[in-house]
Amino acid sequence: MRIITVAEMALREMLRRRGVLVLLLTLPLAFYLVRRGDHVGQSIRFLLLGIAWAVSTAALFASGTSRPIEPRLRLSGYRSHHLYLGRLAAMWLLGLSIAAAFFLLIAVDHGDQVRLGAVALAMLLTVTVAAPFGLLIGAVVPRDLEGTLLLLVVVGVQMMIDPADSVTRITPFWSSRELGTYAVDHTGTEYLTRGLLHGVLFTLAATLLVALLSTLRLRTRPTSATSNPSPLLTPSPPSLSLRRSRTSSSIKGIWSCFDL
Repeated sequence: MRIITVAEMALREMLRRRGVLVLLLTLPLAFYLVRRGDHVGQSIRFLLLGIAWAVSTAALFASGTSRPIEPRLRLSGYRSHHLYLGRLAAMWLLGLSIAAAFFLLIAVDHGDQVRLGAVALAMLLTVTVAAPFGLLIGAVVPRDLEGTLLLLVVVGVQMMIDPADSVTRITPFWSSRELGTYAVDHTGTEYLTRGLLHGVLFTLAATLLVALLSTLRLRTRPTSATSNPSPLLTPSPPSLSLRRSRTSSSIKGIWSCFDL
């Protein structure tokens, strides 16, 4: 239940920023339209990268905006896994909403040329990978500007690197390229298998790293009352107490002399 509450908070924060939502839809659309006239495969691959960029950026900003309130939520009884799993669920839901709109676009535009089931699976896996990757960037790089630049570098390298190079296998969205090739070029199932395996493993690794970093950052250290006692609760030294009692007795003796 608390995970759902955190997810609702993250979604409401994103929905209040309508300009951000427009940009999240505009970026993948621009990627798609730029390469639409060249080749169907290139346009779909660029669309998948645009969706990955949009969802990762949304997750990055969601991680940054929730950081100031996380200590208060921890004091309210929320565990660290409630916080990062809630944000992850919210980003997955947001990403699926974006991907669904572009799936309809591809179905209308190129439905007779591609494997629509594989395209849907590629979009699903892209969103699945992009959300924890954006949260991981936000956990490693706490400032939004540096995180955005890092995402730009990753997506730029993914777009420009040679697909035949073995280095591409360590990039986060290599799975979307493999599934896109399977969907567009009608290749064998080895592309499908490699893409699914890479996407699932990268998602698990990114989620585990986010969990580890969030737990370390939000852990609470119990304070012992005896190790750091409050000055107001510290008992007075015996000598000081005895001195106070003697002073009180002297004052009472002086007043008794004036008592007639």
